[in-house]
Amino acid sequence: MIGIRNTWANRVSDRGMLYLFLLPTFILLLFLVIFPLIWSLYLSFCEYSANTANPPVFVGIRNFAFIFQQREVWDRFIVTGKFVAMAVVVEFFLGFFIAMLLNREFYGKGILTTLFILPMMFSPAVIGKFFRFMMDTNWGILNYILGKLFGIPKIAWTTSYEYALPSIVVADVWLWTPFIVLLSLAGLSSVPKYLYEAADVDRASGWFKFRYITLPYVAPILLLAVLFRTMDAFRFFDLVYVITEGGPGYSTQIVPFYIYKLAFSYWHTGRSCALAYILLIIIIALSNIYITYLNRLRRT
Repeated sequence: MIGIRNTWANRVSDRGMLYLFLLPTFILLLFLVIFPLIWSLYLSFCEYSANTANPPVFVGIRNFAFIFQQREVWDRFIVTGKFVAMAVVVEFFLGFFIAMLLNREFYGKGILTTLFILPMMFSPAVIGKFFRFMMDTNWGILNYILGKLFGIPKIAWTTSYEYALPSIVVADVWLWTPFIVLLSLAGLSSVPKYLYEAADVDRASGWFKFRYITLPYVAPILLLAVLFRTMDAFRFFDLVYVITEGGPGYSTQIVPFYIYKLAFSYWHTGRSCALAYILLIIIIALSNIYITYLNRLRRT
């Protein structure tokens, strides 16, 4: 008995045991997340190229000043803004509309709902390959169908300045609209049925029920869905890389893709880190605006 009491495990308190179990996770978090964040923040203030043996040279805010003076960087922000606006707006309205249709009782509802949310289960790189093949100018199935049914001549979906960015938006909408559908369905299912029954007794119109019953209940979760999609759209990379590789020219080079080019094509590691932190600050600022509005919505 005395031997058992004197074992090492018995001498460690419950709180000490708790810290002991958390220690491996904390060490992993430190080396995989915290250290890269701190190191990349330091590199953003340095002149440094990762493909050379030269150590980083501290240059202060010179990288940030250089980035803000470059017209091409502002052009990438404009392209990013266009992409985020088009993708998030279409996904929001289309996803909510589909959720409204699915929020009814009909035969085969479960199968249809599963089919609608299936696209977001696939890898974005795989989806990008599919869309690249389907939108190919010469032998893509999209041009084949349009030509056979409507006599429309071949369109360079992914290689023309006019259609390249909308083509990526279409792929993103197909991939991530199910996310809005899923959250909208969760919001719609939370609306109490007795409110609709009371509105039916008062012979309220369909618009009245949507405006004063459905919308107030689902608005917070819809705003949350828009917040997630906006944050994700700003760090969007894989579909651009697979479908257009940033082309033609710079017409589809959004900021995350340009950060990749700076870091691994031009080897301006310090500048790429600086631009990445500028993008991070923009995402945090937008998120705070959304969250402030969401809290105000909940209070009202």
